[in-house]
Amino acid sequence: MKQHIPSNSILYVILGITAALLLLSIPRGSSDSKKVAAPTADSSWIAPSLFVDQEMQGEERQLVMYGQDLIAHTARYLGPNGSVNAISNGMNCQNCHLQAGKRLDGNNYSAVFSTYPKFRDRSGSMETIYKRVSDCFERSLNGTAPDSNSREYQAIYAYIKWLGKDVPKDAKPKGSGIPKLKYLDRAADPAKGKIVYQNQCQSCHGADGQGQLNLAGNEYEYPPLWGDNSYNVSAGLFRLSNMAGYVYTNMPFNQAMPGNPKLSVEESWDVSAYVNSMPRPQKKFAEDWPNIAKKPFDHPFGPYADEFSEQQHKLGPFKPILAARGK
Repeated sequence: MKQHIPSNSILYVILGITAALLLLSIPRGSSDSKKVAAPTADSSWIAPSLFVDQEMQGEERQLVMYGQDLIAHTARYLGPNGSVNAISNGMNCQNCHLQAGKRLDGNNYSAVFSTYPKFRDRSGSMETIYKRVSDCFERSLNGTAPDSNSREYQAIYAYIKWLGKDVPKDAKPKGSGIPKLKYLDRAADPAKGKIVYQNQCQSCHGADGQGQLNLAGNEYEYPPLWGDNSYNVSAGLFRLSNMAGYVYTNMPFNQAMPGNPKLSVEESWDVSAYVNSMPRPQKKFAEDWPNIAKKPFDHPFGPYADEFSEQQHKLGPFKPILAARGK
């Protein structure tokens, strides 16, 4: 015998199910409803924090802390009047590697531990992290390499390793290195760049480009961009594309941010050309680029494996050089 179910009962059941589904679709105030999807492999890198990382303890933690301080305040320890040694020009590593190597698109250290050792065309050899750090001291800091057995180098290594601890081997997170800008259809113009510098840069770096020391006088608040205490002509930022990408993403300091530049692309190329046209230490390394065909398109010194002039390699236009290389 079939049981008769009133039609109004069926209606109540349908309404109840509908109401339940609507309630489930309303966002909850609980923490579960606010969870963010886990970062994917190609997400921007987030630097670890010593305040959060409580797993690392003892001597390892002390080394990492010292390494971070050495990157942020290199001059205090290793500058001309350094408390440990005098092996650099008075600039700090974080003058080029912003926020002690943690800032996205600020020439950070996220991909260093994951990609070294690696072959580099500049030396024509496999390079270690020690070689990379030594290059920075000899070129950007216009000094001498630290002793590989010193506590200072060991601390810098520990810090770089810690920063990259969550980056898979051979991976380069978004925001690592220096962004590449669109190439101009003309050569970069130092004369136009001087105007940009006067309007946007000299309030911090000075009309004479010599930067500003902090109140204690033991390190630069704003680094010198040329002159005896600045980076030499073998530094990475003396390549125009590196300097322009760095400036576009990060300068003026604390005004430009990743994704929100202050200067235009043209202004960035031109002001970089102006800064790099000014006098600076002429330290060169004869062993660099054993295969001259591997020199970057904007390497500022010959000889080259092509017919373009040193001036064009230095300031552009770069599109014809790249076209000739099939790029």
